Amino acid sequence: MIVIIFLLSASLLVALFFLGAYLWSVCSGQFDDDYAPAHRIFFEDSNNNDTAHNNEK
Repeated sequence: MIVIIFLLSASLLVALFFLGAYLWSVCSGQFDDDYAPAHRIFFEDSNNNDTAHNNEK
């Protein structure tokens, strides 16, 4: 019976740790830009192409 209580308390501590880490990441702005990184690959950046052509010359 003591093992069950120990395992429940340990799992609650781990869950609270991950909840705290999630809340800290939300408050610090880790999830602010959720649109641009996923769609950035679809748009061509003209500045990068110009520097690539200038380096070849």
